[in-house]
Amino acid sequence: MSMTIGLAGKPNAGKSTFFKAATLADVEIANYPFTTIHANKGVTYVKSECPCVSRDKRCGNCSDGIRYVPIELIDVAGLVPDAHQGRGLGNTFLDDLRQAQAIIHVIDASGGTDIEGNPVDIGDHDPLGDIDFLNHELTMWIHSIIMRNWTKLSRKIQAEGLNLEHILADQLMGAGVNEQHISEALNECKLDRNHLSTWSEEDIVHFCDVIRSLSKPMIIAANKMDVAPPENVSNLQALEQMVVPTSAAAELVLRSASKGQAISYEPGDKDFTIISEKLSPAQKKGLENVRSLIQKTEGTGIQECINSAVFELLDLIIVYPVEDEGKWTDKNGRMLPDAFLMKKGSNPHDLAYKVHSDIGDRFLYAVDAKTKMRLGEKHELKDGDVVKIVSTAK
Repeated sequence: MSMTIGLAGKPNAGKSTFFKAATLADVEIANYPFTTIHANKGVTYVKSECPCVSRDKRCGNCSDGIRYVPIELIDVAGLVPDAHQGRGLGNTFLDDLRQAQAIIHVIDASGGTDIEGNPVDIGDHDPLGDIDFLNHELTMWIHSIIMRNWTKLSRKIQAEGLNLEHILADQLMGAGVNEQHISEALNECKLDRNHLSTWSEEDIVHFCDVIRSLSKPMIIAANKMDVAPPENVSNLQALEQMVVPTSAAAELVLRSASKGQAISYEPGDKDFTIISEKLSPAQKKGLENVRSLIQKTEGTGIQECINSAVFELLDLIIVYPVEDEGKWTDKNGRMLPDAFLMKKGSNPHDLAYKVHSDIGDRFLYAVDAKTKMRLGEKHELKDGDVVKIVSTAK
C-alpha cells in the first residue's frame, strides 16, 4: 500500500473522530487539545464501481459491485500557531506528515473551538482563519529546512554552477518534495536559479509556499456540519479549493452500528436499514436523528472526502491487472484479484512496473480485457480498465 493521506488540523477539530470513523481503529477521542500525541495510522478505502458489474458473476473481491481499494490514513498531532518553531507538538506533527501524498485539513466548521483548539461557544471562532494558519505552518516548516544551509548553498551554486533542483530536492526529500516540485516552483516564482543571493526573504517564503501547495495538495473537511452555522459552511465552500462538508461523529455512529450488526450501511451511503431487533428506544431515536441528517446532507461526507482526495485532488484512477483476458483472472483463477491506484495519464508500461519491476523490464505490450484490443506502450489507461500485461519470458 503506497498511498498515504494525512489528516491535519488544529486540536479538537475532529481529526481523531474522522480517523476512527474512516478506519474503525481504536483511538482516544476527547473534547480537549492534544488528545492525539503520537500519530495514529490505519487503513481506509476509496470506493468505486467494480468492473465485474458488467459480467455475469461478481468477482468476490467487491461488495455487491462496489470495490474498496485500501489506502493508509495517518492522524497526526494537532497543530497550533508557531508549530514550525516547535510550539505545542509541532515538530512531531510535521515529521509525521512527511510522506503524505495529500492532506485532508479537518476544520471545525461550527466555530466552536478557538485557534488553539480550546472549546468556545458555537460560532465564536471564524473557521476561515484556520486555513491560512495551517498553510503558513507547512510553508514555514519547508522554509526552515531550506534555510539551514542557505548561505553555503548560495555560494556553492554560484561558484560551481550546480543543479539547484537536484540539490534542493535532495535537501527536501524527507518532506516528500521531488525535483519536479522544485522545478515547477522555480518557474512559477520566476527566480534566478544561478544567483540565490538575489532572492529576497519574501521571494524565499513565496517559493516555499508554492512548493507546499505542489507537494502537499489539500482538501478541506468542513467538519461538525450538523452543528455549524450555515454561513460558516457556505463561506468555506466559496473558497477556491476543494471543500467537503462532513460529520465525522455521524459517520462513526453509522460505522460502529454497522460493525455491531445493528444496521446495514456502506460508507458513503445516503441512508441505512435497521436490521437488529435488540435496539433500545434511545438507540433507535439516535439512529433516526442521524438518518435525518444524512438524508438532508446526502451522506456524512467522510467517504466523499476520501474519494475526492484520491480521485480529484491527486488525479488517480483504478486499474485492474489480470493474466487471463477472457476470464479476468490471475494464474490461480481469482477474478480481478488486484486493484492499483495510478496517476491519470499512466500507460501499460507504468502498470507493468507497478505489478513488478521484472515485468516492467520485460514488457512487450498489453491487452484491454474488455475489448480484447492490443494496447501499445504509450496507450493512456482509463479508470476501471482491466489489462493483461504481456512480457518476455525470463
